[in-house]
Amino acid sequence: MTSRPESTGEALLELLVKRGVEYFLAGGSGTDFPPIIEGYAKRQATGQPVPRPVTVAHEITTAAMAHGYAMVAGRPLFAMVHTIVGTANTVGGIINAARVRAPVVLAAGRTANSEKGERVSRVAGIHWAQESFDQAGMLREYVKWDFELRTPSDLEKAVDRAFAIARSAPAGPVYLSLPLDTLAAPPPPAFSDAARIVPVSAATADEDSVARAAKALVTARSPLVIATSLGRDPEAVQPLVELADLLGLPVVEHWHTHLNFPQDNPLHIGYDSAQFVEDADVILVAESDAPWFPALAEPPEAAVIIQVDEEPLHQGLPMRGFPTDITLTGSAAASLRLLARAARSLELDDSAIRERKARWSAVHRQQRESWRKTAQDGSGRQPVSPAWVSRCVANILEPDDIAITEYVLDPTQTSFNRPGTYFNHSHAGGLGWAPGAALGARLARPEATVVCCVGDGCYNFGAPLATHYTAQSNDLPVLFVVYNNSAWGKTCQAVKAYAPDGYAARMKVPPLCDLGESPRYDQVCEAAGGYGERVTDPAELPAALERALHIVRSEGRQALLNVVADID
Repeated sequence: MTSRPESTGEALLELLVKRGVEYFLAGGSGTDFPPIIEGYAKRQATGQPVPRPVTVAHEITTAAMAHGYAMVAGRPLFAMVHTIVGTANTVGGIINAARVRAPVVLAAGRTANSEKGERVSRVAGIHWAQESFDQAGMLREYVKWDFELRTPSDLEKAVDRAFAIARSAPAGPVYLSLPLDTLAAPPPPAFSDAARIVPVSAATADEDSVARAAKALVTARSPLVIATSLGRDPEAVQPLVELADLLGLPVVEHWHTHLNFPQDNPLHIGYDSAQFVEDADVILVAESDAPWFPALAEPPEAAVIIQVDEEPLHQGLPMRGFPTDITLTGSAAASLRLLARAARSLELDDSAIRERKARWSAVHRQQRESWRKTAQDGSGRQPVSPAWVSRCVANILEPDDIAITEYVLDPTQTSFNRPGTYFNHSHAGGLGWAPGAALGARLARPEATVVCCVGDGCYNFGAPLATHYTAQSNDLPVLFVVYNNSAWGKTCQAVKAYAPDGYAARMKVPPLCDLGESPRYDQVCEAAGGYGERVTDPAELPAALERALHIVRSEGRQALLNVVADID
């Protein structure tokens, strides 16, 4: 049985189905949601299709889930929160999404305009205080586009425009305000079967720039590749592998947010560009907002810098002074393929390429042996060494499993080689992203095992009770590994770097960094129907991880290991 929508809120559901949107995330649904909720109830009762409703227990979790889904699926779902207060809770998550170009479509209701006399006039105390002069203003700097739906007739155009802009290169979050008056109004006419507003594809680098870049790389004495977010497009990873192999280019994943290059490839030389930039004469920067930190190390003045990026100037960052001599603007995958083709047309020095490959392969082997020893040396320490935790996590992962981490999963102890299997936090550093993002990743790939590695500080920022509650109620089993050092570990490191011979450096945990005795995080997961275990003995960690992973894979329940860890 089918029938026309009775409100614009119900019409929104019909439109999302027509556009192939699979999920409707409702974060803290409130008094602005009734037309949508009634639309859901009617359509479910009459057997009409709807996006799968996912009720989320907190807006922080909602924003992170929307981000996690988009980064794994490569497309947005539809997320909606409650008026100005729900929007406020998502701002940190939207900042995160903006800085890593995640296509997130976020909507929020708005309180009724009328004080009386209308079907949806204000009838509660919150309906005055929950209105603002400029609701979108609190996040406008971090979204690509925002719009308030003022009339039902604009619904189709507004929604299609939101999804198109979010997905257009470079991708990013958008915000749509949906006033209660508009949602409750009679619906617009029937929608078209397909969107007439579509995403804009990335540009293609110009031939002259490609030719100059290829010549610079081919004639370089000591070339270097630095990649951070190239793997945001999984199709860009293999072209980089082929280019690196063709020319013997070493690759550093500097502060990487994605898997950009197979980490078991002999040309992969780690995660810190400071060790290599000062000796490089040509540097290919592949999708990196900060390819090196000038205060610590930077290339020679004469070095040629080639930048491959959808938006090389990173115009959303107020200051970014990294030099660029050759810019390849547009799709990184396409640019790298063009570069390889142009390089093949030039005369290659096979002897120099073989020598480079041998030299960097030796560096690769030495790094891995040193990193293995670091983990082994920490295998008997209590509190448990973070390097040992990371090594043990790496040992249980299958090639297609997905790892989500916020600061703590030590990349020197892991070895990912498939695009789309590793995701690290946004450089904006809006803490608490990883737990919700892990749920979003599981939503995007329900067949995958998702492991979330997070410190106790970030775990607390991620609204943990809401995370576990949402995981339970929506059947999203994830393995959470909490590196619990009861402190702000990164702040401890920053203070000691600031004053290495100071008073704080002499302390295990300096002032304002000690979180005190921690709660039983494992029991928080248990309270939401999951499996929890506290681990203090490093020798017990491998078996504990296997137990927890079995729960996730075989029983379909979430699990959490609360690992009492040291501060690195």
